[in-house]
Amino acid sequence: MATARRFPARTVLLTATAWALAALFLLPYLEMAVTAGRPADQLRDDAYLPTHFDWSSFTEVWTDTTLGQNLQVTLLVAGGSTLLVLLVALPAAYYTARVRFRGRKAFLLLVLVTQMFQPTALQVGLYREFYTLGLLDTVWVLVLANAAFNLAFAIWILSAYIGSIPVELEEAARIDGTGRIGALFRVTLPLALPGVVTAVIFTFIAAWNEFVMGLTLTNSPDRQPLTVGINNMIGAYSVQWNYVFAASIVAIVPVVVLFAVIERHVVSGLTAGSVK
Repeated sequence: MATARRFPARTVLLTATAWALAALFLLPYLEMAVTAGRPADQLRDDAYLPTHFDWSSFTEVWTDTTLGQNLQVTLLVAGGSTLLVLLVALPAAYYTARVRFRGRKAFLLLVLVTQMFQPTALQVGLYREFYTLGLLDTVWVLVLANAAFNLAFAIWILSAYIGSIPVELEEAARIDGTGRIGALFRVTLPLALPGVVTAVIFTFIAAWNEFVMGLTLTNSPDRQPLTVGINNMIGAYSVQWNYVFAASIVAIVPVVVLFAVIERHVVSGLTAGSVK
């Protein structure tokens, strides 16, 4: 007879704790879904569940608010700033990882120091600079601002990952007749894909969730990002909570799907450079 499989008490305890923590973290999202499905006349009821669910909020929020335009702006800003960060961070990270130039440590330290500045502390300077350039209340101002604040993190991640790749692989490719640029694109970048994916996902999520710069640098409701558009649903005298939570669920779905698809690359990219 097959014996019943026994699990150690520690394994059972850790599993139960993990499930409890997962449920705890999922409760706010469950509350969002329940509130989004509440009829308008039951938003202030004490009962946790409404007598019936009305999912019309998910359709009305597209027609009664600027959610569609805000989502389009956020997609353009997150995608554009991520692309701009990669275009600048990849050459910088490759050079700092492969070339021991004078002032290299000072450059990396300067890059790290820029991460200590909060966007809120720089809003006045950013506003004046973009006002002079005539870029206020445009998508480009958000793309440039988000790319600037996420560039340092991308350089550090990519520099660590590229530095963990043996330089002998590039040298072998160059001996075979491939130039430095060819070795970069044919050898280094394919091996550095987890680090690139990590930089992409963190830059994309940071730009997707950004609020302060979107609120300060844009004024038109249809040119503001999704975070500011949701905040605009909170009025001075009334709040349409069903619309707020319906829009919030729409806002988190793309990021959750993106993170679930490339999660394994993110984990390996975060450990880049820790062991050589």
